[in-house]
Amino acid sequence: MKQNIILLIVATLLGACMGPHNEGVAKNYCMDEKGISKEALSNYLDRSITMVYLMTPHRPEGNRGYSYHADNMRMVKALQPKFIGRAFYRWGGESRLNDSLYWKEARNIADEIHRYDSEIILQGCLFEIITEEANEVPVPEWVFREFGLPVERRTFSYEKMLNAEGRLVNHWRRGSSVPDISRQETQMWFYYLARSYMDVGCEAFHLGQIELIGMNDPRRDAWADIIGRIRSYARQHARRHWVLLDAHTPKGGMVKEGISLIDFNSFPLRIKERPAKPYQAELAVGHLDALYQKSRGCSSPSGWRCEHLPYLVEFDNFGQNGHPNVADLDSHFVWGWDEISWLAQQPEDQRNAWLEYAWRWIKQHDPDGHLEMPGCRMITCPNQTEGYYRANTRSETCPTGYSQEETIKKIWTDN
Repeated sequence: MKQNIILLIVATLLGACMGPHNEGVAKNYCMDEKGISKEALSNYLDRSITMVYLMTPHRPEGNRGYSYHADNMRMVKALQPKFIGRAFYRWGGESRLNDSLYWKEARNIADEIHRYDSEIILQGCLFEIITEEANEVPVPEWVFREFGLPVERRTFSYEKMLNAEGRLVNHWRRGSSVPDISRQETQMWFYYLARSYMDVGCEAFHLGQIELIGMNDPRRDAWADIIGRIRSYARQHARRHWVLLDAHTPKGGMVKEGISLIDFNSFPLRIKERPAKPYQAELAVGHLDALYQKSRGCSSPSGWRCEHLPYLVEFDNFGQNGHPNVADLDSHFVWGWDEISWLAQQPEDQRNAWLEYAWRWIKQHDPDGHLEMPGCRMITCPNQTEGYYRANTRSETCPTGYSQEETIKKIWTDN
């Protein structure tokens, strides 16, 4: 009798983090203060999708308002993803953080999503950019206390986050630079963002281009310190007492003394042109700095060993090279465009076919790799869709959709 009760308790606990999948076949999505298993992590990455601004839909980027939030929420519920990348997204624009409505809106959206599926992980972003608008953001008392500093009334300092030797200062434009993680002010800023994002429901953070931010941190000591602080707060206050960290890792990982500081790697797809077939492209091991088969072995933050840390590849956006529709195999641009802009310009049937191809190719060539589906992302090619690619099925409620929604659903359902 006692043994049966124990088995029932164990089964109940397991069932609490085994989500529905493939017509009732449960998959493991467990995560707690001890971390996450490789199986559960891989399950999350297999159901990942990029949805920029999902948690902050009513804040304009330049003069382009972000629209169709209601249809994005409908699509999320229809697709049933488990990992929503870049949901809390902001590139610069730090003064928005002073708006209480900004945070309230994010919290309400996260709550709605988690009422639908409590296992969905929402990702916030700690990017490789800081602008002079940071000078408008007050430093909370709890940031000073975390770093053992006297509490004072001041704002964050843009200047104090910059590299002392001027490296990558004004890198993006004047007054817009790459923050140096070896500067304490940068660490304070990243801690402020991570804790604030956690408090509105995020359970993952993308750390951006870590080699740029770590320009003065060759041993990753500063990175280890701030990541340790983020994980310490998560163990007490995150929804499930753990957060998943990733970053763009051109060197194959973020490993210090054999232990990865991040839970998984991420990188652009690095799509390769097929010059003999105009506008067509493929994936290839060894193309430029692609991550396929190069993710480093390590001990994960959760304690398990692996020959290759799991990783995501995404349709990156980074502009155009000024030579539209011209092939250059030595360039990161695909026929002159960034990856998501290249995809957006293909006919609908070819977009669908390419998503299916990319999913199969990655599974065949590197089982530790996972395709992050393009749900919503900015594009730079000529378009009539407000500067966004949206996978949404085109309809009256989303007339600018690119209609990859059913293809994504089919891929996930079949796998």
